[in-house]
Amino acid sequence: MTTRGIIDEIAHNCLLSASRRLSRIVTSLYEEELRPHHIKASQFSLLVVVAKAGPVRRSDVGRYADIDPSTLTRNLAVMVANGWIEEVIAGDDGRGNPLQITAKGRRLIVAIAPGWRRAQQRVRKLLGSDRANILTSLFSVSNV
Repeated sequence: MTTRGIIDEIAHNCLLSASRRLSRIVTSLYEEELRPHHIKASQFSLLVVVAKAGPVRRSDVGRYADIDPSTLTRNLAVMVANGWIEEVIAGDDGRGNPLQITAKGRRLIVAIAPGWRRAQQRVRKLLGSDRANILTSLFSVSNV
């Protein structure tokens, strides 16, 4: 196969490029709705994981969200500083204490819900219901 043929094959069939582009488009739709609440889409996703699974260890949050440790640490620090989540004091040294959502974090989720629903509708329209359902069946955090 020629170099041009390989480039054409990748340009037309690359799941990596297509999924990264889809991710950027979808993220921008949610970010638009989340902006008034001063929370990023990545933090919102983690907030939902902590709310659903909590109290939960940081390593489990990272595993459930499939996020690298440095990005996880950075986002969780912002979330703790904003009072959306907190450590559950479980040991003497504070290392490895589980996280849980706070009342402020729960109120934030409730406040965000209308915008989240609008973003959901926009993404469902973009993808079509069948594709949206496949996406959520493959990658939702409902198993947390």
